[in-house]
Amino acid sequence: MEERYVDQFLSRPVETVTPDTPLAEAAATLIEHDIGAVVVVNDMDQFVGLLTATDFVALAREEAPAAEATVAEWMRTDVITTTRQTPISDVADTMIEHLIHHVPVVDGEEVVGIITTLDLTASIS
Repeated sequence: MEERYVDQFLSRPVETVTPDTPLAEAAATLIEHDIGAVVVVNDMDQFVGLLTATDFVALAREEAPAAEATVAEWMRTDVITTTRQTPISDVADTMIEHLIHHVPVVDGEEVVGIITTLDLTASIS
């Protein structure tokens, strides 16, 4: 079987927010674009974290966040990333091992896409 790579299946463009984006705005971005995660970038468009719909589920368990709550307070910074040249099988193994659904695709510090469980499902069809 021919090896398949992340670049063939990644989702782009990627919806991004900054750490100082209000949580409500980040949630609206997820809903508006029907996506499960937004990539967090700094002012120089460098990858700094990820905020997922699952993070909002955890947030729902808490008391309602303050109106001024920002992405920085809830984003994940210990995010596993990949590159365009990574074999799909390696990314699938990583997602299974770490129980994650979204893996940002980076080129240096720049985010060039995201690979999701839905993208992996599409890779089979």
